[in-house]
Amino acid sequence: MFPLPKIGPGQGFKPLRVGRGQRVFVLTGAGISAESGVRTFRDAGGLWEEHRIEDVATPEGFARDPRLVWRFYAERRRQVGTVHPNPAHLALAALQQQIGERLFLCTQNVDPLHEKAGSSGVLHMHGELLMSRCSDCGREPFRDETAWDALPHCDRCGELLRPHVVWFGEVPFGMDRIFAALDECDLFVTVGSSGAVYPAAGFVSHLRHAGRGKCVYVGLERPENAHSFDECRLGKAGELLPDLFKLED
Repeated sequence: MFPLPKIGPGQGFKPLRVGRGQRVFVLTGAGISAESGVRTFRDAGGLWEEHRIEDVATPEGFARDPRLVWRFYAERRRQVGTVHPNPAHLALAALQQQIGERLFLCTQNVDPLHEKAGSSGVLHMHGELLMSRCSDCGREPFRDETAWDALPHCDRCGELLRPHVVWFGEVPFGMDRIFAALDECDLFVTVGSSGAVYPAAGFVSHLRHAGRGKCVYVGLERPENAHSFDECRLGKAGELLPDLFKLED
């Protein structure tokens, strides 16, 4: 077991120092988007906006009832236009402006809130809600904000389009890039992730075994993998992130 100081708002925690040339890896999860009003399936008793995960977020569910899956994602696309970045998103965008490519920002979220806040080059390991791809041919994923009422088909091969998201049972995107960035980072910060969904939940353990970097968790609740972090700072990300990092000359 690793020591786990639990630090909350108003308890005078010290900022995380980022030395000159040091690299920061930030992983964000559902908690950061929840503070902007995005619902998570964990908040709904195992349902995702009144739908079973198996029906709307698996390849099997799509094969069984693509209309249901597309109705679900069409509604989510409509909803995403009603939410806005919160101070935590803005703080990470500001950090990127200050340290540039030394920040590797990886998110489990499919919403565009990081980009709306001004972040660029975000690695969406679970895909992006406002993109689609063909379910059959090799056509590149493309921007698609349409809330489809009818089943959409590929204009190249005629097969069904699908949301460009990673469903349960599929391999997340960019894993080679992610582990390369983990192996280079000096500071690892997880924001609002439950610590229950792999492989993301295993990133902190990977760093522990490699003996690299300081590992800090920020979020409302203690994550399931809390024992692997050096610190667990409990509170709203929007309150903690704006003052979390201190850059050294």
